[in-house]
Amino acid sequence: MDTHVAWIDDFHHITLKTNNISTLILQDLPKIYWPRKKKYFMAKIKNVTGSSTVNIGFSDFLPMGEILELIWGEETFPVYPRAVVQTKWFDENYSAIDEKLGAYCINDITYFSIWAPIATSVTLYLNNMAKKLNRQKKGVWTCQIDGNWHGSAYEYEITVNGKTMRVNDPYAKSLLANSEKGIVIDFSKTNQITAKRPVIESLQDAIIYELHVRDATIHPESGVKNKGTFLGLSEKEAKTENGFSTGLSYIKDLGFTHIQLLPINDFARVNELEPKEQYNWGYDPLFFQALEGSYSISPNDPISRINECKNMIQSFHEAGLSVILDVVFNHVFIMEQSPFEKLVPGYYFRYKEDGSISNGTGVGNDLATERTMVRKLILDTIDLFISEYQVSGFRFDLMGAIDIETMNEIARRCEKESNPIMLLGEGWDLATALDPFKRATTVNSDQLQGIRFFNDYFRDSLKGNLFNEADTGYVNGGGRLVERLPHLVMGSNVEGLSHLQTINYVECHDNHTLWDRLILTNSHENDDVRKKIHSLATGITLLSQGVPFIHAGQEWFRTKQGIENSYISGDEINQLDWKKRELEEKNIKFIDNLISMRKKYEVFRLRSDDEIRRRLHVLKTPKPLFAYTLFGNGEDFTIYINPTKENYNLQLPSPGLWKVVATNDLINANRDIEGEFIVVGPYVLVVLIKKR
Repeated sequence: MDTHVAWIDDFHHITLKTNNISTLILQDLPKIYWPRKKKYFMAKIKNVTGSSTVNIGFSDFLPMGEILELIWGEETFPVYPRAVVQTKWFDENYSAIDEKLGAYCINDITYFSIWAPIATSVTLYLNNMAKKLNRQKKGVWTCQIDGNWHGSAYEYEITVNGKTMRVNDPYAKSLLANSEKGIVIDFSKTNQITAKRPVIESLQDAIIYELHVRDATIHPESGVKNKGTFLGLSEKEAKTENGFSTGLSYIKDLGFTHIQLLPINDFARVNELEPKEQYNWGYDPLFFQALEGSYSISPNDPISRINECKNMIQSFHEAGLSVILDVVFNHVFIMEQSPFEKLVPGYYFRYKEDGSISNGTGVGNDLATERTMVRKLILDTIDLFISEYQVSGFRFDLMGAIDIETMNEIARRCEKESNPIMLLGEGWDLATALDPFKRATTVNSDQLQGIRFFNDYFRDSLKGNLFNEADTGYVNGGGRLVERLPHLVMGSNVEGLSHLQTINYVECHDNHTLWDRLILTNSHENDDVRKKIHSLATGITLLSQGVPFIHAGQEWFRTKQGIENSYISGDEINQLDWKKRELEEKNIKFIDNLISMRKKYEVFRLRSDDEIRRRLHVLKTPKPLFAYTLFGNGEDFTIYINPTKENYNLQLPSPGLWKVVATNDLINANRDIEGEFIVVGPYVLVVLIKKR
């Protein structure tokens, strides 16, 4: 703690730490002086702790953002806000939820607005011009400058708690390379996305494909000119040298409805001017409303990155693909270096009762999303990406560290759109300093009806507990946990998630890929067997009620060479290997068939629990083989899943002509079965259809 400073820790409480307490106690009572108003506030000693700390009380409300002094005898101490910014009183009196923040242009006037309620001075530096801002109500500082300053660099010089420093605007819409300065953006002067969001009747129809911008096209065989960039994912008809589709055209052909992009907002660890020298997934956020420069072909052109990203989204829309953004509203890269901590120290982050920083995220800090102006920042960011970038959804990283009310506010904002917006997140319960009943966790899913959750019960039931590398599940354990299969295919789990809230998955960017997991759990098997086991898991994911989620490259057995956490492991580990895609064309076709079938027949994406109970029936089969029937409107489906090395001779649910719609048994992929019996081979998933 700084000595010779008096800290405002509550609206009636100051903490003074000094080495001469014994001398001060003998003086008259302390008083607080407000020089600008030439006004005094009377105070009294509440208690003394040890030999260096005095707690002082006062009855008046002290003004924030003013120079204050504690005068005690002949001693004078500066008075600075500290823990008071974390109080409900501060939020109620200094939240500017209706104010427009950031830099924006209207009718050839550029406006600048920043929330800094405890700052005593704010100066704008725009190119080579300096202009002091005026303090308005609720701690908002503003100024306006004639002219449209689109594309101009700016930053602020602020004085907070006696320290003067330069800081970037947390509402900056773009930045110079490596976040050097913010940039004024007039979005009317940027590219416009003219291709509207693809229409989707219900979010239950969604099939999500998770993709990292750089991974998608950086491989030498991607056939893409602008590798690893926004524009690389805009390029159509990209192919390998042997003529196999890659990039956008490949994803379009597979039939996914939504592309989920790992974070594209400005993040740390990558030198944007030399992007090939480092690698990052993007979960080290710096600025939420500005785009990452390393994905641009012109990283020092702050307008270009906006136009290139919009071109990418335009291309996705033209291909019939909606865009989901992965957003990281749970922490920042380094708290002390963030503009949030510089502008309002202690406000934007969550603290424990003992005053220590909360670290439920495990990366050094937790954003205090429950505070009004943090929530406003999040909602303003969501609004920006919906309205300006035309995205169709958001995936919330470590959503369990975000409060329920903020998530529900986001859902209410998204409900205003004519086309449904997909909201999904990680509902893990983290040790953050927020009441467990207020966390947006899976166990609180009943309070978050507009939100979907990654279903770890689904994941672990199929491949084993994520945190035990030797553990197995249904597909890689010879049918272990078969009793859970009815829950999985019906889109529910034991924690209360319904099919309307479950995101079904067995692999994502985190942890081992499914293929690398099978190398650990099924090392005794050969590659052909492991591929069949792998396709069982992907197949169950696509056939279950709920929303299926596929990690890019999962359909061709993506490997990261055994690296479990590849967030900075480089292109060699993380890139999509388009040569491997060539080798697995037949296995990709199996996934393609399942996606086509899911999109064609509504019975695979039912809307209500009643419909699921009426149309889905589990068949009696010898365990651990699992089978069920789906009754469609004019056809019936039967799905058999065999996770063992045995052959099973089974009686079909009814006699007649059954056609194989999809199977990972590539040798017997195209056949009809007429009669009453079917043989299901080792590690085979087969989907049969019979017309009524």
